[in-house]
Amino acid sequence: MKDDVGKDTPGDKNVAEYKIILRKVLDNRPSGTRLKLAAALGKNRSFVSQITNPAYLVPIPAKHVTVIFDVCHPSSAERAAFLDAYGRAHPGRLRAPHREARTRVITVTVPELGDDKKNRALEQLIVDFAAQLARFAESVG
Repeated sequence: MKDDVGKDTPGDKNVAEYKIILRKVLDNRPSGTRLKLAAALGKNRSFVSQITNPAYLVPIPAKHVTVIFDVCHPSSAERAAFLDAYGRAHPGRLRAPHREARTRVITVTVPELGDDKKNRALEQLIVDFAAQLARFAESVG
């Protein structure tokens, strides 16, 4: 956030700090982790890019922290550093420990389309559809 003279506030530095930590965690995970995270959050892969980019000071919603930890498996040091920066950026948002996010993995076999761009687009369509189905199931259940 900017104060009245246009300077960064301390919260901005902390938001950037926890996003840098998350980006480093994801950079050290297997390929496909960003896609799994997007699916678990019910968001597009571009959302994961935004929440790991320190230039975007939009905060990560507190409800996503447990899901992020569940999918990304940060070390205890990485988790502590993230939570410390998150707590400084957003005092009081993580008051109580979050319950474990429960997810299931379902494997879907699709044709190889012979083009990386088409394959990624198909994967993203499936992830988006699964997220929509999950949100629908939660709303009627």
